[in-house]
Amino acid sequence: MIKAPEVRSAELLDCAQRLFFERGYDDTTVNDIIREAGLSKGAFYHYFASKEALLEALAARIARESLAELEPMLEDPSLDAIGRLNALFSGSQRLNVELAPQLRKTFAVVFRPENVVLFHRIDEAARELALPMIARLLRKGSEEGAFEVPDPIAFADMLLQVRLIFRNVMHRALRQAEGGDLEEAAHLLEERLRIYGIAVDRLLKLPDGTIESVEPGFGRAFLGAQS
Repeated sequence: MIKAPEVRSAELLDCAQRLFFERGYDDTTVNDIIREAGLSKGAFYHYFASKEALLEALAARIARESLAELEPMLEDPSLDAIGRLNALFSGSQRLNVELAPQLRKTFAVVFRPENVVLFHRIDEAARELALPMIARLLRKGSEEGAFEVPDPIAFADMLLQVRLIFRNVMHRALRQAEGGDLEEAAHLLEERLRIYGIAVDRLLKLPDGTIESVEPGFGRAFLGAQS
């Protein structure tokens, strides 16, 4: 049976994701991918010009999937700008708890030294997709007078860059919890989230605590969730 191009492309991405996660990006070849997918090299290059192009497509797909659940919170017409920001934080935490087993496996993979390229491509793709959404929210809030944002694009970029630092904290907390110190790991995670919220408050010139960056019990719920 002849498969539609979008189906075949998705199958290649599925195979690549599986192999990149198992072996690392640098240790996976195009030959490995086509062998896994059951395709010829010519068929591979019909869909992707190179392994790097495949990685970019995979990173974009992962980023789209991760943002799809959160976009409605950023566009909710019933909320003002601060309400949308708080809904984004609470929604992110709820999804993190619901998807904790899968996320823990994903973090274990993307933080491996051999997957540094994969991690940065995924993060870059996520930033490119999230930047205009966050900028729209900040522009709306500035127009409403909720906060002062002279350059929504620059401010959105700063918020996303600070978030990248938090990823390293999450990895540390996961490793600490796996080592048996769940309570201390949960405290680390929640405290850093609280500080991140204060950083957002001060960047937007809001009173400390306006942005509700962490819900009580989130750290333990995320780190202790069973697979």
